[in-house]
Amino acid sequence: MIIALSGGVGGAKLALGLAQLLPAEELCIVANTGDDFEHFGLTVCPDIDTLTYTLAGLDNRQLGWGRQDESWAFMETLGTLGGEDWFRLGDRDLALHVLRSHRLRAGESLSAITDDIRTRLQIGPRLLPMSDDPVRTRLLTDEGWMDFQPWFVGRRAAPAVRRIDFTGAAAARPQGALLAALAARPRAVVICPSNPFISIGPILALPGLRDAIRASGAPVIAVSPIIAGQAVKGPTAKMFADAGAAPSAASVAAHYGDLLDGLVLEAGDLTPDIAPRCFPARTLMTTQEDKIALARIVLAAAEALR
Repeated sequence: MIIALSGGVGGAKLALGLAQLLPAEELCIVANTGDDFEHFGLTVCPDIDTLTYTLAGLDNRQLGWGRQDESWAFMETLGTLGGEDWFRLGDRDLALHVLRSHRLRAGESLSAITDDIRTRLQIGPRLLPMSDDPVRTRLLTDEGWMDFQPWFVGRRAAPAVRRIDFTGAAAARPQGALLAALAARPRAVVICPSNPFISIGPILALPGLRDAIRASGAPVIAVSPIIAGQAVKGPTAKMFADAGAAPSAASVAAHYGDLLDGLVLEAGDLTPDIAPRCFPARTLMTTQEDKIALARIVLAAAEALR
């Protein structure tokens, strides 16, 4: 079993590559839910949905988020009525949020709903929310405390971040199936090339999860989301700079600290100060072949570290 911890777009690409190489029962993907929020009475789970659409082959590759063949009548009508339209929900995407919210209010768990949707969309690997308990990422910025989505989408991550709080994490329980998978001694735990602060951070903030990962005996391998000092997508590089660290693979390794056994990174980003064992690769995933090739190197790294 390979357990992959993932945020949205970058993580979903590697998750898809892993899904192409592994039998479905040998891959468990764990999604960040710190980005989740309530919008117009709906529970929106951006990272779960990006993973779902990507693994189902339904992702919008032009936008880099959302669902393919999308239409926008809802948002256009909402705007004409004076509603908030800073967070765009496509018509096809909206159906998922409505259904999820209805079922949550009826008492179903987020993991049960996610698994049912996974099955209906014929996704093979297990896809788990990190917890069924709500965790919400909040950021202390130069403009005060902000909820994650208004900062990330509404303000395009412009205000500098001084502190991050995962509200609810201290009382949240890691998803039971995740703990069971770790107890079953997986082949590896893979940290996908997602933002270490706001995509992987909420997962690792769950009580007892770091200890469960260590106790599993599995090698922990991260894929750097930084290439030549830049993030492929999103505010990762900016957040390292805000934290006073150079955006680099070395900073990624230092951020995860002794949790890591290995780091997959661009060959040009290899420096002597990186503590875990390094595995050079082409980490920019622009084609399906790129995703599979990177996943193959990650699996080889797992075997080398076992």
